[in-house]
Amino acid sequence: MNPGSNAVLNELLRRRPDLAECRVGIEAAFAAMAAAHTGGNKLLLCGNGGSAADSGHWMGELVKGFGRPRRLGADDAAWFLEHGPADLGNVLAEKLQYGIRAIDLTAFGSSLTAVANDNDAGLVFAQLTFALGQPGDVLVGISTSGNSRNVLAALVAARQRRMGTIALTGPGGGKAASLADIGIFAPGADTAIVQEAHLPIYHTLCLMLEAEFFGDS
Repeated sequence: MNPGSNAVLNELLRRRPDLAECRVGIEAAFAAMAAAHTGGNKLLLCGNGGSAADSGHWMGELVKGFGRPRRLGADDAAWFLEHGPADLGNVLAEKLQYGIRAIDLTAFGSSLTAVANDNDAGLVFAQLTFALGQPGDVLVGISTSGNSRNVLAALVAARQRRMGTIALTGPGGGKAASLADIGIFAPGADTAIVQEAHLPIYHTLCLMLEAEFFGDS
């Protein structure tokens, strides 16, 4: 973790001292995500309901600039200027940004409904994880209770695929705590409070990764 990434985490805990108990989990999750990106691997994200919305939100902050621009380097920009059509080359060179590879598994409506209808609704994320996951990838399962069956199944499938696993849950981690390599157990007495804690946690992880890999952008 570079000084910029560490500063981002410290700022979260300054604003949200109630999340201090999550520091070790956040640091471990950051290290796993950073290692995946460095190795050319990707993150898979899943959850239900509000956590499904968080999966999409999280991916959106990873695949493009979030807290800072991630402008193309000179070589990549020059390629678009040389090879792109006249009306697109300048736009691509100027406005494309670097990203952290991430896939929101909740966004695959056709595949999710096919698995639910043809196989087992509890395997919707496991099937996508098994099909898309590779060794070195990381699965993030979001569940406020830590007991969502389809998230638990995905964590097991990820382990079979020799992927890293992270559970973002509420207090105690539920059943996910024993199935994930890393747990971030947000405080909160009910679902709404836990979800309120999840957002600053994953925003911080996005900003930490951005500072780590795109701090000079």
